Amino acid sequence: MHGAAYDPGDGTLLLATHHGLLEVSDGALTQVGPVLDLMGFTVAGPDHYLASGHPGLHVDLPQPVGLIETTDGGRTWTPVSRQGQSDFHALTVSDAGVLGYDGSLVASTDGQAWERRQIPAEPHTLAASPDGGQVLATTAQGLLRSADGGASWTPAAGAPLLQVVTWAGDGRTVVGVDPAGTLWTSTDAADTWQEGPRLGSPPHAVAAADDGPRIAVVTAEGVLESADGGRTFTDVLSD
Repeated sequence: MHGAAYDPGDGTLLLATHHGLLEVSDGALTQVGPVLDLMGFTVAGPDHYLASGHPGLHVDLPQPVGLIETTDGGRTWTPVSRQGQSDFHALTVSDAGVLGYDGSLVASTDGQAWERRQIPAEPHTLAASPDGGQVLATTAQGLLRSADGGASWTPAAGAPLLQVVTWAGDGRTVVGVDPAGTLWTSTDAADTWQEGPRLGSPPHAVAAADDGPRIAVVTAEGVLESADGGRTFTDVLSD
């Protein structure tokens, strides 16, 4: 499992996996679209997603796929740029454009023309605020923060060591999970953090809906979801 997100149109929980895009509904998984090894995944809008990784068997896409796009909820995907070149393991999109990491950090305002950026440590996840004004990167050295679209980075003072992080659609709520599986939330755009419940397993991905109260965390044990901003969680899918 390499990514999780909520579709802002209908609130569907999406999981990006080695076998393609999955929807979570009523405790079951449904595959959407072709078999793709989705190493990077991010949601641009309702039914509009960006991804990267590798094509599955009988999928007519380059290796690696570069940046690809769907505007029909993952049923079909089309190449955008960097085909045969980039396998983004970290990917985020905002009103300001796309930021991805494929061994180097690169940024694009339109998904077509790219420029290289510098980052002090390899990011495990990248998360841009909805307007693109701020970007967070989880690294082994700690949480990094950028106020200029990834052009420069500083350590996020006072932040916990997070493995995965995401923004909610309100632009103020940030949700992260540390390597031990403890949830952390911020309601002031990552200035201060509140410790939440211990989920019992290291995280693979985290998602936050536009309203902030809905949060999903994917772990090795399954998928946990909260409807109250991360105070309590229930299993919506388990091994």
